[in-house]
Amino acid sequence: MKNFAGLRLVPCLLIPCLLMGGRAAVAQDASGAIMPPPKVLVIEREWVKPGKSGAIHEKSESAFVNAAKAAKWQTHYVAATSMSGRPRALFLFAYPSFAAWEKDNHALQENTALAAAIDRAALADGDLLNEFNQSVFTLDEENSLRSGDAVHARYFEFTQFKVKPGHRKDWMDLVKIYRNAFEKVVPNAHWALYESYYGENNGGYYIVISTMKSLSEDDESMGDGKKIQEALGAEGMKHVAELTAACVDEQQTNLFEINPKMSYPADEWIKADDFWKPKMTSATPRKAAPENP
Repeated sequence: MKNFAGLRLVPCLLIPCLLMGGRAAVAQDASGAIMPPPKVLVIEREWVKPGKSGAIHEKSESAFVNAAKAAKWQTHYVAATSMSGRPRALFLFAYPSFAAWEKDNHALQENTALAAAIDRAALADGDLLNEFNQSVFTLDEENSLRSGDAVHARYFEFTQFKVKPGHRKDWMDLVKIYRNAFEKVVPNAHWALYESYYGENNGGYYIVISTMKSLSEDDESMGDGKKIQEALGAEGMKHVAELTAACVDEQQTNLFEINPKMSYPADEWIKADDFWKPKMTSATPRKAAPENP
């Protein structure tokens, strides 16, 4: 992880995700009340060198976690590692606004002890990586569906869409059709829809984020597509196919497993689920390691 100002996410497919009925990437507070998805999502991605993932990367990332704990830092994040695609790790940071993100960045700069610890950890972590990038997404609350439970989740599924230039309206029409249909016929369906705001792929990119407590939820949702087809009917599905052909340029879906050893969860999450209390590996950053962000 490079710094504390980013959410690390996973790319995924939208249409298959909707047809399988995603679970939204949100959380519950200590009382059990469901909190909405964050309005601003900063995503950091680390592509790990062959042979440098697993316990090696976990040990390196523990330096960031230990630094945040020592500083009692109020910004928390969730880490997840890839189960499909190139080996990589995602780090997810949530903010209620861009102003809150700015405030967090300034506070980090002013905390010289924490900033120095992060710099040292980044030197060591960079030696394990082939590539690093950061993106910022904003929530489309209107086209997200219901709120789920990220506190007890074990997996993230991300669906990424590239919308053709000039076809935003077609895209929004398509999303609304699926959202309305799932709301009516698949009561357990949840997802959060985000639009890319900053980053190297921020023109017309959208991601659908879902959480799962178990991969058995994939098995259970296999029949959701048939329910949607029956609800929309032949003419409705024809319209969906036409909109998809008109507006969707690219799509991809990937699965990530949440890693508590590389995460810095809020105290409320730790109290709610022992999953977030793994034995941490003490890590001293290797000062001689070259920087490779």
